[in-house]
Amino acid sequence: MAAAAFAVPLPKSSPLASRELNSAFLSGSPLKGLCLQAKSRRSKNRSELSLVVAAAAGGGEGRFYFNFTGFPFPLGPFLNRQTLRYEAVKDAIWLFEQEQALGFSSVSTNVRMTVIRLKSGGLWVHAPIAPTKECIQLVKELGAPVEYIVLPTFAYEHKIFVGPFSRQFPRAQVWVAPRQWSWPLNLPLEFFGIFRARILEDEDLSTPWADEIEQKVLSSPEVGIGPYVEVAFYHKRTRTLLVTDAVIYVPRQPPECISKESLLSSAKNGLAVKILSKGREVPEEPVVDNNMNRQKGWERMVLQILFLGPSNLLEPNASFSQMSQKLIVSPIVKTLVFCKVPEKVRDWIDRISRDWRFKRIIPAHFAGPINASRSDFLAAFGFLDDLLGESYVTRPSLAMLFTSLLGKAASYFPPDDMRTLSSLDQFLVSVGAVKKTVSGRKK
Repeated sequence: MAAAAFAVPLPKSSPLASRELNSAFLSGSPLKGLCLQAKSRRSKNRSELSLVVAAAAGGGEGRFYFNFTGFPFPLGPFLNRQTLRYEAVKDAIWLFEQEQALGFSSVSTNVRMTVIRLKSGGLWVHAPIAPTKECIQLVKELGAPVEYIVLPTFAYEHKIFVGPFSRQFPRAQVWVAPRQWSWPLNLPLEFFGIFRARILEDEDLSTPWADEIEQKVLSSPEVGIGPYVEVAFYHKRTRTLLVTDAVIYVPRQPPECISKESLLSSAKNGLAVKILSKGREVPEEPVVDNNMNRQKGWERMVLQILFLGPSNLLEPNASFSQMSQKLIVSPIVKTLVFCKVPEKVRDWIDRISRDWRFKRIIPAHFAGPINASRSDFLAAFGFLDDLLGESYVTRPSLAMLFTSLLGKAASYFPPDDMRTLSSLDQFLVSVGAVKKTVSGRKK
């Protein structure tokens, strides 16, 4: 995952809506077939984002989903997944979100499926999530057939749901990113229940949605034991860019789909906190359910997701403040992937920003949609300048210089928090699992 405070102007990127509805209330209704709908009012220069929750039939059966697979850690929640639906663009784009937990840990984030209504009236589904009864009900409530199901990445966390989701809509065509692989066993797609899938090609004008949605493929076999593959899409009518893990925007508050139990569990001073407390005394006191502890749980989750082993989980606020509320490339993706193949990444993001005039970005994790321009998107990749040199700056101008400065600010990650990730990178390089990071400016 999927996702710094400086005395320079930050990009105009911001989540379209700060979702502050009480998720505990929304998830607690035992009424069969109940549908709750709420609207969050925004300032006059922003849109409204509506939230719809389909109450689980029978007090929870509609949210049941069994999954104990995944290497080295299975993806939770293992038995119960709430689905929330948001209307991002009226009558055009909807977001479906579920909690996604890392194994048996207290670390969770949100995983997002995006659904676009095509001119045909049918639905185009990007990065399916767990097809619980509740999730399928919320899709069917849109009143249109699912025509296409798209897997935009090789990543297991998104691939695992494509087969089960497609069986709920057997007439839909399944399209997948090229060069699919898995580790430690490179299993065929059929093992994941994905049959007769068609391959997404770079800038393919023959796809049945090509006149409405364009696509650009990043495929880098040079990264390590397997290629990094991600397909970006552009919905022309709404000027929306869809990515999977390329960029993220960490919201200040946790997404509604993350349960209060997960947040409070993360707020407890467990083993991870004691290890990463910098030798300070760690109090062992009960965690009271209040907004402060829920927020602390979210901040700890974010830092563990971004850095694996952040420097200080006991007091996470300072590091969290540096990493939240701005468009960035996740430290893990930056360190283990993009810094290995900067030329290919630069070519991909340059083509995206040159050809697509987007005004919002929808990633598969954390906040979304994000109000962001092409300059904001390029700024998130400012770290590439130090790896590639001036010869790769294709449009030298004052605006590009400003974007580069913003990018360097956005790419700054606290060195203490980066230590564990840097050590992991060095280990993976030493055993040949990943390529050595490109360093220095090329002539």
